[in-house]
Amino acid sequence: MKVIMTTRVDPASMNIMGKLVENFGFVETGGVFDGNPVYSRGDTVILTTNNEMIYYDSLDEEIEKQLGFRPEIIAFASRHSSRQKLPALTTHVTGNWGKAMYGGRDESLAIAEPVAMKLALLKMNELNDLGWTVCYEATHHGPTEVDVPGFFIEIGSSEEEWINERAGEIIAETIVYVLKNYERADFPVAVGIGGGHYAPKQTKRALETEIAFGHIVPKYAHPLGREMLLKAIERTSRGVDTIYVDWKGSKGETRQLARNLAEELGLEFIRD
Repeated sequence: MKVIMTTRVDPASMNIMGKLVENFGFVETGGVFDGNPVYSRGDTVILTTNNEMIYYDSLDEEIEKQLGFRPEIIAFASRHSSRQKLPALTTHVTGNWGKAMYGGRDESLAIAEPVAMKLALLKMNELNDLGWTVCYEATHHGPTEVDVPGFFIEIGSSEEEWINERAGEIIAETIVYVLKNYERADFPVAVGIGGGHYAPKQTKRALETEIAFGHIVPKYAHPLGREMLLKAIERTSRGVDTIYVDWKGSKGETRQLARNLAEELGLEFIRD
């Protein structure tokens, strides 16, 4: 089963859930998760919790405990917050390159599903009639201790956008599209290194070429140690073909580490 995860404490999450039920035929099953009704359509269920999802480590185990199945993938329907209040539609995988400030554990990464995130980026971009930014975000926040692939897909970045009905429709349609198509889609996969939090070069590459990104390490997380870069490669569901570096957006020692590791592992190295 595929899971769409929502939470009652997030207005964007509730906006997206409402559009999934209203427009895509999800119906109550009679089941309950965390005290909330379970909705389903085909091989996909919508689950709702009562707290922030970024702190929900071992979510896969809790789903198995409460509902008796282990999810294939989890799409977290969420809000994105920023001080700039940038209207945006974003997607990213979770993890902490260093200290865990917002959920998860220190130096711990969730399992990336790069094909799902690329399809999400492409679909959001196709449907975006709002004139908002569509982008990846760098890997950040929890949960990190979930042992099935997952991705956050978000409406940003303030209350006005979170409750925007059209944004909710776009994300709902995107989630349904991704969960229907990600298993049979195939793209070359990269770990992205460098750039700002909104990963402009990685986003451009994904929108304009075949490449799909899993974990993205922003410049503010550099210098990056070898162990964490190896972990980013290992915690990618379909394996990694390429290490991609935003050259000007990276610190020297991290650039060199990436080049050396690509050569050692026989991966393609792209300098942009």
